Amino acid sequence: MCAVTVTADRGPERPSGPDPDRGVDLASVMDSGRPSTPAVAQAVVAAALETVDPGAALRAASVREWRRHYLAPYRDLVVAGTRDADAADAVARTGLAELHARSTFHRGDAVPLLQATSAWTAPAFASVTIEGAAGRDVGLSVPFHGKRLFGPEVRRRLDAWVAEGVVERGFATSIHTLIDHPEWLDLSDVTVVVLGAGAEMGPLRSLLRWGAHVVAVDLPRPEIWSRVIRMARSSSGTLTVPVPLGSDPKDDDALAAVAGIDLIRQLPELHTWVAQLEGPFILGTYTYADGATHVRVALAADALAHALLAERSDVGLAFLATPTDVYAVPAGAVEESRRRWDARGLSGLAQLPLRAVGRFAPNYADTVHAERGEVGIADCLVLQQGPSYALAKRLQRWRATQSRRDGVWASLNIAPATRTRSVVKNRALAAAYAGAHRFGVEVFEPSTSNTLMAALLVHDLRSESSYARPDADLAHPDDAWSRQAAHGGLWRSAYAPRSVLGIAAALGMVTRG
Repeated sequence: MCAVTVTADRGPERPSGPDPDRGVDLASVMDSGRPSTPAVAQAVVAAALETVDPGAALRAASVREWRRHYLAPYRDLVVAGTRDADAADAVARTGLAELHARSTFHRGDAVPLLQATSAWTAPAFASVTIEGAAGRDVGLSVPFHGKRLFGPEVRRRLDAWVAEGVVERGFATSIHTLIDHPEWLDLSDVTVVVLGAGAEMGPLRSLLRWGAHVVAVDLPRPEIWSRVIRMARSSSGTLTVPVPLGSDPKDDDALAAVAGIDLIRQLPELHTWVAQLEGPFILGTYTYADGATHVRVALAADALAHALLAERSDVGLAFLATPTDVYAVPAGAVEESRRRWDARGLSGLAQLPLRAVGRFAPNYADTVHAERGEVGIADCLVLQQGPSYALAKRLQRWRATQSRRDGVWASLNIAPATRTRSVVKNRALAAAYAGAHRFGVEVFEPSTSNTLMAALLVHDLRSESSYARPDADLAHPDDAWSRQAAHGGLWRSAYAPRSVLGIAAALGMVTRG
Protein backbone atom coordinates (compact mmCIF):
# COMPACT_ATOMS: atom_id res chain seq x y z
CA MET A 1 0.00 0.00 0.00
CA CYS A 2 2.96 2.26 -0.43
CA ALA A 3 4.45 4.04 -3.38
CA VAL A 4 5.18 3.11 -6.93
CA THR A 5 8.82 3.13 -5.90
CA VAL A 6 9.63 3.32 -2.23
CA THR A 7 12.83 3.33 -0.27
CA ALA A 8 13.06 4.80 3.21
CA ASP A 9 15.62 7.54 3.81
CA ARG A 10 18.57 5.89 5.53
CA GLY A 11 21.82 7.12 7.02
CA PRO A 12 23.57 10.41 6.23
CA GLU A 13 22.64 12.56 3.28
CA ARG A 14 25.93 11.59 1.58
CA PRO A 15 29.52 10.81 2.58
CA SER A 16 31.23 13.62 4.49
CA GLY A 17 34.01 15.70 3.01
CA PRO A 18 34.20 18.27 0.21
CA ASP A 19 33.07 17.32 -3.28
CA PRO A 20 33.36 20.47 -5.44
CA ASP A 21 32.11 18.65 -8.56
CA ARG A 22 29.00 17.10 -7.03
CA GLY A 23 26.64 18.83 -9.48
CA VAL A 24 23.04 19.51 -8.45
CA ASP A 25 22.58 19.87 -4.72
CA LEU A 26 20.84 21.84 -2.02
CA ALA A 27 22.45 24.87 -0.43
CA SER A 28 24.36 24.19 2.77
CA VAL A 29 22.41 25.10 5.89
CA MET A 30 24.55 23.41 8.53
CA ASP A 31 27.84 24.34 10.20
CA SER A 32 29.42 21.24 8.67
CA GLY A 33 28.87 22.69 5.21
CA ARG A 34 26.76 19.70 4.18
CA PRO A 35 23.21 20.23 2.91
CA SER A 36 20.33 18.99 5.02
CA THR A 37 17.47 17.82 2.83
CA PRO A 38 14.96 17.72 5.74
CA ALA A 39 15.86 21.28 6.78
CA VAL A 40 15.43 22.59 3.25
CA ALA A 41 12.18 20.66 2.80
CA GLN A 42 10.78 22.14 6.02
CA ALA A 43 11.66 25.69 4.97
CA VAL A 44 10.19 25.20 1.50
CA VAL A 45 6.93 23.68 2.77
CA ALA A 46 6.52 26.45 5.37
CA ALA A 47 7.12 29.13 2.74
CA ALA A 48 4.60 27.57 0.33
CA LEU A 49 2.01 27.43 3.09
CA GLU A 50 2.64 31.02 4.15
CA THR A 51 1.09 32.27 0.91
CA VAL A 52 -2.32 30.72 1.63
CA ASP A 53 -2.46 29.55 5.27
CA PRO A 54 -0.14 31.36 7.72
CA GLY A 55 -1.34 29.19 10.62
CA ALA A 56 -0.35 26.01 8.83
CA ALA A 57 2.94 27.64 7.85
CA LEU A 58 3.70 28.33 11.50
CA ARG A 59 2.94 24.73 12.43
CA ALA A 60 5.26 23.47 9.69
CA ALA A 61 8.07 25.82 10.72
CA SER A 62 7.69 24.70 14.35
CA VAL A 63 8.18 20.98 13.68
CA ARG A 64 11.24 19.84 15.63
CA GLU A 65 11.98 16.49 13.99
CA TRP A 66 11.00 16.79 10.35
CA ARG A 67 11.89 13.19 9.49
CA ARG A 68 9.33 11.96 12.03
CA HIS A 69 6.67 14.63 11.69
CA TYR A 70 6.64 15.76 8.07
CA LEU A 71 3.35 14.06 7.19
CA ALA A 72 0.93 16.67 8.57
CA PRO A 73 2.54 19.66 6.78
CA TYR A 74 2.31 17.85 3.44
CA ARG A 75 -1.38 17.26 4.08
CA ASP A 76 -1.75 20.94 4.98
CA LEU A 77 -0.28 21.85 1.58
CA VAL A 78 -3.09 20.02 -0.20
CA VAL A 79 -5.82 21.29 2.11
CA ALA A 80 -4.63 24.88 1.67
CA GLY A 81 -4.31 24.55 -2.10
CA THR A 82 -7.60 22.76 -2.72
CA ARG A 83 -9.81 25.68 -1.71
CA ASP A 84 -9.55 27.29 -5.16
CA ALA A 85 -7.38 27.29 -8.27
CA ASP A 86 -5.51 30.45 -7.32
CA ALA A 87 -4.48 28.94 -3.98
CA ALA A 88 -3.16 25.80 -5.70
CA ASP A 89 -1.22 27.96 -8.15
CA ALA A 90 0.23 30.08 -5.35
CA VAL A 91 1.40 27.00 -3.43
CA ALA A 92 3.01 25.52 -6.56
CA ARG A 93 4.79 28.70 -7.63
CA THR A 94 6.04 29.54 -4.17
CA GLY A 95 7.17 25.98 -3.50
CA LEU A 96 9.13 25.81 -6.76
CA ALA A 97 10.67 29.25 -6.30
CA GLU A 98 11.71 28.57 -2.71
CA LEU A 99 13.18 25.18 -3.59
CA HIS A 100 15.21 26.53 -6.48
CA ALA A 101 16.37 29.46 -4.33
CA ARG A 102 17.93 26.84 -2.06
CA SER A 103 19.46 24.78 -4.88
CA THR A 104 22.91 25.04 -6.39
CA PHE A 105 25.12 23.49 -9.05
CA HIS A 106 28.67 22.68 -7.99
CA ARG A 107 31.52 22.47 -10.47
CA GLY A 108 34.50 23.92 -8.73
CA ASP A 109 32.48 26.90 -7.54
CA ALA A 110 28.74 26.87 -6.86
CA VAL A 111 26.18 28.74 -8.97
CA PRO A 112 22.40 28.96 -8.51
CA LEU A 113 20.89 25.86 -10.05
CA LEU A 114 18.73 27.67 -12.60
CA GLN A 115 21.85 29.43 -13.95
CA ALA A 116 23.77 26.19 -14.51
CA THR A 117 22.39 25.46 -17.99
CA SER A 118 23.64 28.82 -19.27
CA ALA A 119 26.92 28.82 -17.33
CA TRP A 120 28.31 25.84 -19.26
CA THR A 121 27.14 25.50 -22.86
CA ALA A 122 29.97 23.70 -24.65
CA PRO A 123 28.74 20.54 -26.44
CA ALA A 124 29.94 17.32 -24.85
CA PHE A 125 27.68 14.67 -26.39
CA ALA A 126 26.83 13.35 -29.82
CA SER A 127 23.92 11.11 -30.84
CA VAL A 128 23.72 7.52 -32.04
CA THR A 129 20.43 6.43 -33.58
CA ILE A 130 19.02 2.91 -33.60
CA GLU A 131 16.14 1.93 -35.89
CA GLY A 132 13.99 -0.94 -34.69
CA ALA A 133 13.38 -3.81 -37.12
CA ALA A 134 10.04 -5.15 -35.85
CA GLY A 135 6.50 -4.30 -36.93
CA ARG A 136 4.42 -1.87 -34.89
CA ASP A 137 1.90 -3.19 -32.39
CA VAL A 138 -1.45 -2.38 -33.97
CA GLY A 139 -3.70 -2.24 -30.90
CA LEU A 140 -3.46 -2.03 -27.14
CA SER A 141 -2.62 -5.22 -25.26
CA VAL A 142 -1.95 -5.38 -21.54
CA PRO A 143 0.11 -7.99 -19.62
CA PHE A 144 -1.94 -9.25 -16.69
CA HIS A 145 -1.35 -12.22 -14.36
CA GLY A 146 0.94 -14.07 -16.73
CA LYS A 147 -1.02 -13.55 -19.94
CA ARG A 148 -1.77 -10.72 -22.34
CA LEU A 149 -5.20 -9.12 -22.58
CA PHE A 150 -6.53 -7.81 -25.89
CA GLY A 151 -9.47 -5.64 -26.93
CA PRO A 152 -12.63 -6.85 -25.14
CA GLU A 153 -10.55 -8.47 -22.39
CA VAL A 154 -8.89 -5.15 -21.61
CA ARG A 155 -12.30 -3.43 -21.55
CA ARG A 156 -13.72 -6.00 -19.12
CA ARG A 157 -10.71 -5.71 -16.84
CA LEU A 158 -10.98 -1.91 -16.81
CA ASP A 159 -14.66 -2.06 -15.89
CA ALA A 160 -13.92 -4.62 -13.18
CA TRP A 161 -11.29 -2.33 -11.66
CA VAL A 162 -13.81 0.52 -11.60
CA ALA A 163 -16.41 -1.68 -9.91
CA GLU A 164 -13.83 -2.81 -7.35
CA GLY A 165 -12.76 0.78 -6.62
CA VAL A 166 -9.21 0.19 -7.88
CA VAL A 167 -9.21 3.02 -10.47
CA GLU A 168 -11.37 6.07 -11.08
CA ARG A 169 -13.95 5.92 -13.85
CA GLY A 170 -12.02 8.57 -15.80
CA PHE A 171 -9.02 6.26 -16.03
CA ALA A 172 -11.11 3.49 -17.60
CA THR A 173 -12.88 5.94 -19.90
CA SER A 174 -9.57 7.29 -21.21
CA ILE A 175 -8.22 3.81 -21.96
CA HIS A 176 -11.57 2.77 -23.54
CA THR A 177 -11.29 5.85 -25.78
CA LEU A 178 -7.75 4.86 -26.76
CA ILE A 179 -8.98 1.37 -27.70
CA ASP A 180 -11.68 3.02 -29.83
CA HIS A 181 -8.93 4.85 -31.72
CA PRO A 182 -6.19 2.30 -32.52
CA GLU A 183 -4.67 4.80 -34.95
CA TRP A 184 -3.60 6.86 -31.94
CA LEU A 185 -1.02 4.16 -31.18
CA ASP A 186 0.91 4.97 -34.34
CA LEU A 187 3.52 7.13 -32.62
CA SER A 188 5.80 7.54 -35.63
CA ASP A 189 5.18 11.29 -35.38
CA VAL A 190 5.95 11.52 -31.64
CA THR A 191 9.27 12.26 -29.90
CA VAL A 192 9.64 11.67 -26.17
CA VAL A 193 12.76 12.48 -24.18
CA VAL A 194 12.71 9.85 -21.42
CA LEU A 195 14.69 10.83 -18.32
CA GLY A 196 15.28 7.54 -16.54
CA ALA A 197 15.13 5.38 -19.65
CA GLY A 198 15.89 2.21 -17.72
CA ALA A 199 13.27 2.86 -15.03
CA GLU A 200 11.02 -0.07 -14.21
CA MET A 201 7.93 2.17 -14.26
CA GLY A 202 8.93 4.12 -17.37
CA PRO A 203 7.13 4.02 -20.75
CA LEU A 204 10.21 3.18 -22.86
CA ARG A 205 9.21 -0.32 -23.98
CA SER A 206 5.64 0.64 -24.89
CA LEU A 207 6.63 3.82 -26.71
CA LEU A 208 9.12 1.89 -28.83
CA ARG A 209 6.58 -0.88 -29.55
CA TRP A 210 4.19 1.80 -30.83
CA GLY A 211 6.82 3.33 -33.13
CA ALA A 212 7.83 6.47 -31.24
CA HIS A 213 11.15 8.26 -31.42
CA VAL A 214 12.59 7.95 -27.91
CA VAL A 215 15.52 10.08 -26.83
CA ALA A 216 16.90 8.06 -23.94
CA VAL A 217 18.68 9.54 -20.91
CA ASP A 218 20.09 7.48 -18.08
CA LEU A 219 23.29 6.96 -16.14
CA PRO A 220 26.41 5.73 -17.96
CA ARG A 221 25.98 2.11 -16.87
CA PRO A 222 26.49 -0.58 -19.53
CA GLU A 223 23.93 -2.93 -17.96
CA ILE A 224 21.20 -0.29 -18.38
CA TRP A 225 22.11 0.52 -21.95
CA SER A 226 22.47 -3.09 -23.06
CA ARG A 227 18.85 -3.68 -22.02
CA VAL A 228 17.60 -0.43 -23.56
CA ILE A 229 19.39 -1.12 -26.85
CA ARG A 230 17.93 -4.63 -27.05
CA MET A 231 14.44 -3.18 -26.55
CA ALA A 232 14.99 -0.76 -29.41
CA ARG A 233 16.34 -3.43 -31.78
CA SER A 234 13.24 -5.59 -31.25
CA SER A 235 10.77 -2.71 -31.64
CA SER A 236 9.31 -0.57 -34.42
CA GLY A 237 10.59 2.64 -32.87
CA THR A 238 13.67 4.82 -33.10
CA LEU A 239 16.08 5.27 -30.21
CA THR A 240 18.53 8.15 -29.87
CA VAL A 241 21.38 7.54 -27.44
CA PRO A 242 23.86 10.10 -26.05
CA VAL A 243 27.56 9.30 -26.38
CA PRO A 244 30.62 11.42 -25.55
CA LEU A 245 31.92 13.56 -28.42
CA GLY A 246 34.65 11.75 -30.29
CA SER A 247 33.48 8.24 -29.43
CA ASP A 248 32.78 5.88 -32.33
CA PRO A 249 31.14 2.67 -31.06
CA LYS A 250 31.22 -0.05 -33.72
CA ASP A 251 28.57 -2.38 -32.27
CA ASP A 252 25.89 -2.54 -29.59
CA ASP A 253 28.27 -3.71 -26.88
CA ALA A 254 30.62 -0.82 -27.55
CA LEU A 255 27.67 1.57 -27.61
CA ALA A 256 26.41 0.34 -24.23
CA ALA A 257 29.89 0.82 -22.80
CA VAL A 258 30.02 4.56 -23.60
CA ALA A 259 26.37 5.67 -23.63
CA GLY A 260 24.73 7.72 -20.91
CA ILE A 261 24.63 11.04 -19.09
CA ASP A 262 24.72 11.68 -15.36
CA LEU A 263 21.77 14.02 -14.94
CA ILE A 264 22.99 15.33 -11.58
CA ARG A 265 26.62 16.05 -12.54
CA GLN A 266 26.24 16.75 -16.27
CA LEU A 267 23.05 18.81 -16.30
CA PRO A 268 24.51 21.66 -18.43
CA GLU A 269 25.83 19.23 -21.03
CA LEU A 270 22.49 17.37 -21.09
CA HIS A 271 20.67 20.63 -21.66
CA THR A 272 22.96 21.54 -24.56
CA TRP A 273 22.38 18.11 -26.12
CA VAL A 274 18.57 18.08 -25.69
CA ALA A 275 18.09 21.71 -26.69
CA GLN A 276 19.27 20.98 -30.23
CA LEU A 277 16.55 18.36 -30.83
CA GLU A 278 13.95 19.08 -33.45
CA GLY A 279 10.55 19.61 -31.89
CA PRO A 280 7.95 19.19 -30.81
CA PHE A 281 8.79 16.73 -28.06
CA ILE A 282 7.66 15.62 -24.63
CA LEU A 283 10.11 15.74 -21.72
CA GLY A 284 9.12 12.76 -19.57
CA THR A 285 10.58 12.45 -16.06
CA TYR A 286 10.73 8.87 -14.71
CA THR A 287 13.84 9.12 -12.55
CA TYR A 288 14.22 7.55 -9.12
CA ALA A 289 17.01 7.23 -6.54
CA ASP A 290 17.32 6.33 -2.90
CA GLY A 291 17.11 8.93 -0.15
CA ALA A 292 18.37 12.47 -0.66
CA THR A 293 19.70 11.65 -4.13
CA HIS A 294 16.08 11.44 -5.27
CA VAL A 295 15.67 15.15 -4.50
CA ARG A 296 18.86 15.99 -6.38
CA VAL A 297 17.84 14.11 -9.52
CA ALA A 298 14.29 15.55 -9.36
CA LEU A 299 15.77 19.05 -9.09
CA ALA A 300 18.05 18.39 -12.05
CA ALA A 301 15.11 17.23 -14.18
CA ASP A 302 13.08 20.25 -13.12
CA ALA A 303 15.92 22.67 -13.91
CA LEU A 304 16.16 21.09 -17.37
CA ALA A 305 12.41 21.52 -17.86
CA HIS A 306 12.59 25.13 -16.65
CA ALA A 307 15.35 25.96 -19.13
CA LEU A 308 13.68 24.26 -22.11
CA LEU A 309 10.30 25.88 -21.44
CA ALA A 310 11.98 29.30 -21.24
CA GLU A 311 13.72 28.77 -24.59
CA ARG A 312 11.07 27.16 -26.75
CA SER A 313 7.30 26.71 -27.09
CA ASP A 314 7.19 23.17 -28.51
CA VAL A 315 8.00 21.20 -25.32
CA GLY A 316 5.46 19.36 -23.17
CA LEU A 317 5.98 17.65 -19.83
CA ALA A 318 5.06 14.20 -18.52
CA PHE A 319 5.30 12.68 -15.03
CA LEU A 320 4.09 9.69 -13.04
CA ALA A 321 2.78 10.47 -9.57
CA THR A 322 2.88 8.06 -6.65
CA PRO A 323 -0.39 6.83 -5.09
CA THR A 324 1.10 7.26 -1.62
CA ASP A 325 0.83 11.00 -1.34
CA VAL A 326 -1.96 13.36 -0.31
CA TYR A 327 -4.66 14.18 -2.86
CA ALA A 328 -7.95 16.05 -3.09
CA VAL A 329 -10.31 13.35 -4.37
CA PRO A 330 -13.76 13.24 -6.04
CA ALA A 331 -16.88 13.15 -3.87
CA GLY A 332 -17.74 9.71 -5.27
CA ALA A 333 -14.57 8.24 -3.79
CA VAL A 334 -15.41 9.63 -0.36
CA GLU A 335 -18.97 8.31 -0.52
CA GLU A 336 -17.88 4.82 -1.54
CA SER A 337 -15.20 4.71 1.15
CA ARG A 338 -17.72 5.68 3.79
CA ARG A 339 -20.18 3.06 2.58
CA ARG A 340 -17.45 0.46 2.90
CA TRP A 341 -16.59 1.71 6.39
CA ASP A 342 -20.23 1.43 7.47
CA ALA A 343 -20.46 -2.09 6.01
CA ARG A 344 -17.08 -3.32 7.24
CA GLY A 345 -16.75 -6.62 9.03
CA LEU A 346 -14.06 -9.03 10.10
CA SER A 347 -14.46 -11.31 7.10
CA GLY A 348 -10.96 -12.43 6.26
CA LEU A 349 -9.59 -10.61 9.32
CA ALA A 350 -11.04 -12.83 12.04
CA GLN A 351 -7.58 -13.88 13.19
CA LEU A 352 -6.75 -10.33 14.26
CA PRO A 353 -6.92 -9.36 17.96
CA LEU A 354 -9.61 -6.80 18.76
CA ARG A 355 -7.00 -4.30 19.98
CA ALA A 356 -5.51 -4.31 16.49
CA VAL A 357 -8.89 -3.81 14.83
CA GLY A 358 -9.58 -0.96 17.24
CA ARG A 359 -6.71 1.03 15.75
CA PHE A 360 -8.33 1.10 12.31
CA ALA A 361 -9.50 4.56 11.25
CA PRO A 362 -11.88 5.64 8.48
CA ASN A 363 -10.33 6.95 5.29
CA TYR A 364 -12.30 10.20 5.41
CA ALA A 365 -13.20 11.37 8.89
CA ASP A 366 -14.11 14.78 7.47
CA THR A 367 -14.07 16.81 4.27
CA VAL A 368 -12.77 20.24 3.26
CA HIS A 369 -15.08 23.00 2.07
CA ALA A 370 -13.74 24.27 -1.24
CA GLU A 371 -14.95 26.63 -3.93
CA ARG A 372 -16.15 23.63 -5.95
CA GLY A 373 -17.93 21.95 -3.03
CA GLU A 374 -17.00 19.46 -0.33
CA VAL A 375 -13.70 17.72 -1.12
CA GLY A 376 -12.19 14.63 0.46
CA ILE A 377 -8.49 14.50 1.34
CA ALA A 378 -6.91 11.10 0.68
CA ASP A 379 -3.91 11.05 3.01
CA CYS A 380 -1.91 8.08 1.78
CA LEU A 381 1.56 9.27 2.82
CA VAL A 382 3.68 6.63 4.51
CA LEU A 383 6.28 7.75 7.06
CA GLN A 384 8.78 5.06 6.01
CA GLN A 385 9.12 6.57 2.54
CA GLY A 386 11.00 9.49 4.05
CA PRO A 387 10.90 13.27 3.56
CA SER A 388 13.16 13.17 0.50
CA TYR A 389 10.71 11.01 -1.43
CA ALA A 390 7.81 13.25 -0.44
CA LEU A 391 9.64 16.41 -1.54
CA ALA A 392 10.78 14.97 -4.88
CA LYS A 393 7.27 13.84 -5.81
CA ARG A 394 5.62 17.06 -4.65
CA LEU A 395 8.11 19.03 -6.76
CA GLN A 396 6.75 17.31 -9.88
CA ARG A 397 3.15 18.12 -8.98
CA TRP A 398 4.09 21.77 -8.47
CA ARG A 399 5.77 21.88 -11.88
CA ALA A 400 2.75 20.31 -13.59
CA THR A 401 0.35 22.73 -11.86
CA GLN A 402 2.38 25.81 -12.73
CA SER A 403 3.11 24.72 -16.29
CA ARG A 404 -0.51 24.05 -17.21
CA ARG A 405 -1.49 27.48 -15.80
CA ASP A 406 1.26 28.99 -18.00
CA GLY A 407 -0.15 27.36 -21.14
CA VAL A 408 2.16 24.32 -21.28
CA TRP A 409 0.91 20.82 -22.10
CA ALA A 410 1.60 18.77 -18.97
CA SER A 411 0.56 15.19 -18.25
CA LEU A 412 0.83 13.99 -14.66
CA ASN A 413 -0.97 10.73 -13.88
CA ILE A 414 -1.23 8.73 -10.67
CA ALA A 415 0.08 5.19 -11.12
CA PRO A 416 -1.06 2.29 -8.91
CA ALA A 417 0.96 0.66 -6.17
CA THR A 418 3.38 -1.63 -8.01
CA ARG A 419 5.78 -4.42 -7.05
CA THR A 420 8.90 -2.73 -8.34
CA ARG A 421 12.37 -3.89 -7.32
CA SER A 422 12.83 -0.88 -5.05
CA VAL A 423 9.76 -1.95 -3.07
CA VAL A 424 10.20 -5.69 -2.80
CA LYS A 425 13.83 -5.41 -1.70
CA ASN A 426 12.42 -3.94 1.53
CA ARG A 427 10.98 -6.91 3.45
CA ALA A 428 8.51 -4.85 5.47
CA LEU A 429 7.11 -3.10 2.41
CA ALA A 430 6.97 -6.35 0.44
CA ALA A 431 4.97 -7.87 3.29
CA ALA A 432 2.60 -4.88 3.37
CA TYR A 433 2.01 -5.32 -0.34
CA ALA A 434 1.26 -9.00 0.17
CA GLY A 435 -1.39 -8.17 2.76
CA ALA A 436 -2.84 -5.08 1.02
CA HIS A 437 -5.66 -6.98 -0.70
CA ARG A 438 -7.27 -7.63 2.70
CA PHE A 439 -8.09 -3.92 2.79
CA GLY A 440 -9.30 -3.42 -0.76
CA VAL A 441 -5.98 -2.41 -2.30
CA GLU A 442 -4.67 -4.08 -5.45
CA VAL A 443 -0.93 -4.10 -6.06
CA PHE A 444 0.05 -4.28 -9.74
CA GLU A 445 2.92 -6.01 -11.50
CA PRO A 446 5.37 -3.62 -13.19
CA SER A 447 4.56 -4.78 -16.73
CA THR A 448 0.84 -4.11 -16.18
CA SER A 449 1.42 -0.71 -14.59
CA ASN A 450 3.90 0.67 -17.08
CA THR A 451 1.83 -0.47 -20.10
CA LEU A 452 -1.35 1.12 -18.75
CA MET A 453 0.39 4.35 -17.79
CA ALA A 454 2.07 4.56 -21.21
CA ALA A 455 -1.36 4.07 -22.81
CA LEU A 456 -2.75 6.88 -20.65
CA LEU A 457 0.11 9.11 -21.80
CA VAL A 458 -0.84 8.40 -25.42
CA HIS A 459 -4.45 9.28 -24.66
CA ASP A 460 -3.27 12.54 -23.10
CA LEU A 461 -1.28 13.27 -26.27
CA ARG A 462 -4.00 12.44 -28.78
CA SER A 463 -7.35 13.26 -27.22
CA GLU A 464 -8.89 16.70 -27.71
CA SER A 465 -10.49 16.30 -24.26
CA SER A 466 -7.20 15.42 -22.57
CA TYR A 467 -6.71 16.82 -19.08
CA ALA A 468 -3.07 17.49 -19.98
CA ARG A 469 -4.11 20.29 -22.31
CA PRO A 470 -3.73 23.73 -20.73
CA ASP A 471 -7.18 24.67 -22.07
CA ALA A 472 -8.92 21.67 -20.47
CA ASP A 473 -12.15 22.57 -18.68
CA LEU A 474 -11.22 21.93 -15.05
CA ALA A 475 -12.67 23.44 -11.90
CA HIS A 476 -9.35 22.98 -10.09
CA PRO A 477 -5.80 22.02 -11.18
CA ASP A 478 -5.91 18.84 -9.06
CA ASP A 479 -8.79 17.54 -11.22
CA ALA A 480 -6.24 16.95 -14.00
CA TRP A 481 -4.95 13.90 -12.17
CA SER A 482 -7.74 12.99 -9.75
CA ARG A 483 -10.31 12.30 -12.47
CA GLN A 484 -8.23 9.55 -14.11
CA ALA A 485 -6.24 8.24 -11.18
CA ALA A 486 -5.17 4.60 -10.93
CA HIS A 487 -4.66 4.60 -7.16
CA GLY A 488 -5.00 0.85 -6.68
CA GLY A 489 -7.96 1.22 -4.30
CA LEU A 490 -6.33 3.51 -1.73
CA TRP A 491 -8.87 6.28 -2.28
CA ARG A 492 -11.95 4.08 -1.98
CA SER A 493 -10.80 1.75 0.78
CA ALA A 494 -12.78 1.95 4.02
CA TYR A 495 -9.58 2.44 6.01
CA ALA A 496 -7.05 5.22 6.36
CA PRO A 497 -3.92 3.63 4.84
CA ARG A 498 -1.56 4.36 7.75
CA SER A 499 -4.01 2.85 10.25
CA VAL A 500 -3.80 -0.56 8.56
CA LEU A 501 -0.25 -0.54 7.19
CA GLY A 502 1.27 -2.49 10.09
CA ILE A 503 -1.55 -5.07 10.10
CA ALA A 504 -1.28 -5.47 6.34
CA ALA A 505 2.43 -6.20 6.75
CA ALA A 506 1.74 -8.74 9.51
CA LEU A 507 -0.87 -10.50 7.38
CA GLY A 508 1.48 -10.36 4.40
CA MET A 509 4.21 -12.04 6.45
CA VAL A 510 1.83 -14.92 7.11
CA THR A 511 0.83 -15.05 3.44
CA ARG A 512 4.46 -15.09 2.31
CA GLY A 513 5.48 -17.59 4.97
